[in-house]
Amino acid sequence: MSCVESNKKDCGCLADILKKILLLQRQEYDNENYSGCDKPYLGPICNTICYNTRPIMLYNCCTGNPWSFSYTANGQTSTSDVFRIEAIDDCCCTCRILYLDPTTNRYLGTSEFFTINLDCVGALRCLPDTFIDLC
Repeated sequence: MSCVESNKKDCGCLADILKKILLLQRQEYDNENYSGCDKPYLGPICNTICYNTRPIMLYNCCTGNPWSFSYTANGQTSTSDVFRIEAIDDCCCTCRILYLDPTTNRYLGTSEFFTINLDCVGALRCLPDTFIDLC
């Protein structure tokens, strides 16, 4: 049995967390007290508006390795395993590929996206909140 077959009904917890992150990024959050990936605001303290992204890493359910995707920025092609959630529909999650700018040590957004079936994701890691220029 493949990991997709064994996890077909288990994307709910990951989908719930990713939906919460998406609401936060859209500034449509509630005032509940959470910690970790689903804390109800972006940044270190509530009312901080200088953050618009909670970068995430997604891990393959079969191998435990981070999912990574290629992107092209400034004429160079590379791969990244850090993403910004853009949409979620049932067990399908659309993400923007982010990459680390070596000169500023900050994540930058690309104009490249992918959609992944959460049945193929075994774990989620949230990275520190940041601001991504989405233009």
